[in-house]
Amino acid sequence: MNLLIKAAKIIDVSNPELHSKKRDILIKNGKIEKIAAKIAPDHQTETVSLKNLHISLGWFDSGVCFGEPGFEERETIANGLETAAKSGFTDIVLNPNTHPVPDSSSDIVFLKNAAKGQVTGLHPLGTLTMKAQGNDLAELFDMKNTGAVGFYDFKHPMENANLLKIALQYVSNFGGLAYSFPMDAAIAGKGNVNEGESAVRLGLKGIPALAEELRIARDLFILEYTGGKLHIPTLSTARSVKLIADAKKKGLDISCSVAIHNLLYTDSKLEEFDAAYKVMPPLRTKVDTKALIKGVKEGSIDFVTSDHIPMNIEEKQVEFENAAYGTIGLESSFGILNRIFETETAIGLLTKGRERYGMEQPKIKEGEAANLTLFDPEVKYRFEAKNIHSTSKNSMFLGAGLKGKVYGVIHNGRTLF
Repeated sequence: MNLLIKAAKIIDVSNPELHSKKRDILIKNGKIEKIAAKIAPDHQTETVSLKNLHISLGWFDSGVCFGEPGFEERETIANGLETAAKSGFTDIVLNPNTHPVPDSSSDIVFLKNAAKGQVTGLHPLGTLTMKAQGNDLAELFDMKNTGAVGFYDFKHPMENANLLKIALQYVSNFGGLAYSFPMDAAIAGKGNVNEGESAVRLGLKGIPALAEELRIARDLFILEYTGGKLHIPTLSTARSVKLIADAKKKGLDISCSVAIHNLLYTDSKLEEFDAAYKVMPPLRTKVDTKALIKGVKEGSIDFVTSDHIPMNIEEKQVEFENAAYGTIGLESSFGILNRIFETETAIGLLTKGRERYGMEQPKIKEGEAANLTLFDPEVKYRFEAKNIHSTSKNSMFLGAGLKGKVYGVIHNGRTLF
């Protein structure tokens, strides 16, 4: 692969020498060979010249679901990774939302092998407990050795506080990252939307913010006792942000994420009784959304994630209370973040997070492997079905106004435009 990228504006605040500069970038055999104001093309090199071309480090998503194995009709690994690449992502962390769940080293090997040869890198999470049932720890050390970047019973609360304590103590021996989904099941009960005015008006059962906040408070006490590394995925309330911020001030090794849809929409969307907006954790209030955005800007929230969860049409087009949780979000991630934040901030959010999972952060530098995303941040458009590359089409963003278009990615010695 020999490519000459012409007149690309580089967005990389970590590299002040190149940030906001227009440069030609020559890539040979998957590596950045030269970066200069002008590079003359030769007959062996393909030239890439695009309107308002911007370039950044390849984007990273810390929370993506596909379907394979078990739910291939929702999404295969191959099409899921192609969708991620077309959405600008060169690396994704794969949630253990399959059947069977990956709770052994052989499961992790299967996932890694299924992703070989793809432009986008797949970094799997194993489950924290056997079959994600919360009773016995899974093969954590063996899974780590075969490529698992963390351990998570996907969207299942860890009800056994002592088991979480043991897990954190155990993974600290080999630098593993344990997850705990922030939900107290007893308090959440049979709720399926945010407990608030919208739920009362619509006659839907609510999930109190307390269910999330109480669980986070418990987990932080355990982390303070045990040490180790803990990740809290997909915060949704204002008080959760404060709890995490206070824990970081104490020096605890804690990280967290927020789903992009919780930054954009509130529970007022439920007035439409559209199951596309049924997610877990649920859409919350305007106060929560503002606090989450502030937490992202101030760094209390470490990562934003698409929380991409493909679901079949029959799992969504049923009565609201019986519908499955989840929305796809890879294709719309950039357009939403670039709408909420300034472009530099949006790109910063899309390129951070790899180090938390033991991955090396790429660099835009001569001699380095090319791990790049190409885009135009100014294009405005309405998100439509034709913009969806996923097999499943359960997007809550259909009809939303987005800002920014992905041209393609370069990674693993391959390109996808």
